[in-house]
Amino acid sequence: MADRAAPPVAKKVPTQRVHHGDVVVDDYEWMRDKEDPEVIAYLEAQNAFVEQETAHLAQLRRDIFGEIKSRVQETDMSVPTRSGRFWYFTRTTEGQQYAVSCRCPIASPDDWTPPEVTPGVALPGEEIVFDANAEARGHDFFSLGATSVSHDGDWLAYSTDVKGDERYTLRIRNLVTGELLPDTIAGIAAGATWSRDARYVFYSTVDDAWRPDTVWRHEVGSAEPDVQVFHEPDERYWVGIGTTQSEDYLVLSVGSKVTSEALVLSADDPTGEFVSVAGRTDGVDYSVEHARIAGQDWFVIVHNGERDGVKAIDFAVDLVPVGDFGARRELIPHRPGRRIEDVDCFRDYLVLSYRADALPRLAIADLRRVDGIPAPDDFVEVTFPQELRSAGLGANAEWDTPRLRIVYTSYVDPAEVFDLDVATGERTLLRRQPVLGGYDPDDYTAVREWAVAGDGTRVPVSLVFRRDLDRSAPAPMLLYGYGSYETCLDPGFSVARLSMLDRGMVMAFAHVRGGGEMGRLWYENGKTLSKKNTFTDFIDVARHLIDTGWTSPDHLVAEGGSAGGLLVGAVVNLAPELFNGVLAAVPFVDALTSILDPSLPLTVIEWDEWGDPLHDPEVYAYMKSYSPYENVAPRPYPAILAENSLHDTRVLFVEAAKWVARLQECTTSENPVLLKTEMTAGHGGVSGRYKQWEETAFELAWILQQSGAPAGRG
Repeated sequence: MADRAAPPVAKKVPTQRVHHGDVVVDDYEWMRDKEDPEVIAYLEAQNAFVEQETAHLAQLRRDIFGEIKSRVQETDMSVPTRSGRFWYFTRTTEGQQYAVSCRCPIASPDDWTPPEVTPGVALPGEEIVFDANAEARGHDFFSLGATSVSHDGDWLAYSTDVKGDERYTLRIRNLVTGELLPDTIAGIAAGATWSRDARYVFYSTVDDAWRPDTVWRHEVGSAEPDVQVFHEPDERYWVGIGTTQSEDYLVLSVGSKVTSEALVLSADDPTGEFVSVAGRTDGVDYSVEHARIAGQDWFVIVHNGERDGVKAIDFAVDLVPVGDFGARRELIPHRPGRRIEDVDCFRDYLVLSYRADALPRLAIADLRRVDGIPAPDDFVEVTFPQELRSAGLGANAEWDTPRLRIVYTSYVDPAEVFDLDVATGERTLLRRQPVLGGYDPDDYTAVREWAVAGDGTRVPVSLVFRRDLDRSAPAPMLLYGYGSYETCLDPGFSVARLSMLDRGMVMAFAHVRGGGEMGRLWYENGKTLSKKNTFTDFIDVARHLIDTGWTSPDHLVAEGGSAGGLLVGAVVNLAPELFNGVLAAVPFVDALTSILDPSLPLTVIEWDEWGDPLHDPEVYAYMKSYSPYENVAPRPYPAILAENSLHDTRVLFVEAAKWVARLQECTTSENPVLLKTEMTAGHGGVSGRYKQWEETAFELAWILQQSGAPAGRG
């Protein structure tokens, strides 16, 4: 390997950082300026190095792209969802990058059976609501933020981003005449919410740190200045606006990572004043919905506040009468280990979304069968045969729906959409995600194992593989992790994953602390001054999989993105010998530098997640001890592929650029360290489904190489 090409060498410009008496010299901070031609030249040189180092994988990439494409029904459509006078659905067409939003009229007010659909065949009265392909024409990048239709169905408010920096432009179209109004609002957050009378559109703007901080009211067709509805000065909080399921109330949400507040306003009074439902108490997180129970209007509050001196760590549900916020009563009590996430309210049903045993679950109370306020036992769980599965509410736009739309999937079952008749339990299958090429779920299986962390904590691990996998020898394996923000790695199906499984790979998911799979304490024990549990859990999972014969270090590849990139970046400093490759997508690897700078996007909001190193020396020292960039040192690193995007506003491109420069400087192995930068994209990477498949094929080819899996399918 002595003739291996050398990567581009980054120049060093020592920059001093001083905090809490600690002096740090950073040689690569100069890369932060993306307007600097020298920075762009360096990124392009790294891209050229990636092309050179991966050129031999070109055929494998083409093969995988072809496999993904051959399994996807490219001309397809979603199940229609009723909203107002129309059925709404999306179409995809072979050769087009983006979906087209469409609708057709309902037959009558009591028409609740979605029309039978045939991909490529128009429905009676079908019309296009929004064609993303037309809007994206001429742009290298395109992202759709909002497609919000007014209550009467006559108006569309939509927002687009053609750069990747998540600064959207809002426009309004008359769906009856097709007229595009001159109303144009630039530089806003993604969403848009209509008033019930379709006279106003509410939207949010962001501050210099990319924090949604202000809600505005725009009068459609008016040249008058937009009205500021709400402004949040505290930099720890973001704001947003939406409606209740009933559409009777506008809901203005204010939240940090640990504290939230909900303010409501009657939808019939869009120019009125919002009123706080339960105030704002530090450390109390809550959300609000509107329900009509036993002839009375209530606000349903999902919260982690206290009752009788006991904090509802895994959340409870209360009711408060509309108009009498002081008369609050309990609906569903807190139960440790059952993490309540949401309650959706319909005319006839309350739907409880929660998780237990590291899996998402649903339970439904049928209000038609309840005399008065439902008791906890009136919520009946919706069950499924597959042990490792995900289920949740699908698109249920109408408050008075007689049936509930539910979506089910697992690691091996493509997504299914069905309507549930709650009274009879009958399930009507409306769609099963098509997987072409003779896919048989019985050829694959998924199992749950438990690794034991160093402190004795049992950490769940999910594994997916072909049933005919040869277990007599260590298998090629991809181990994926995230472990932040209470985000859960729930079971789900992936067409692209089949290209790995069919080559004898095992896909493993490490449900480490910092995620939310095991409840709120699972999250609490993997953040701030307990963050290192996230990294050591992942390492203990890797060792468990090696010790139990599933894989070996020569066959194990780790992957994580964004905060998951921080995870694998920290892990590769702690235990590089366990992995033969690490894929880090838009990785948050210069975490300390970013969290020290309150002028950077989202930094102050993030202090609840990581701690505040700017003002707290203990947090500073703790973050410095694990931040991947800070801890790169001469050691034999495995092969590393880092991917970032020039216009990313969540994790700036400079983090991966600096990290790779230091890794290339310090590694004592001959394993290549690669940096691939998307020059016209943001945090989510490239746009357009074919471009995304190409990017996936690039990643999978590299993963297969590093895992030692065969290039050809078994």
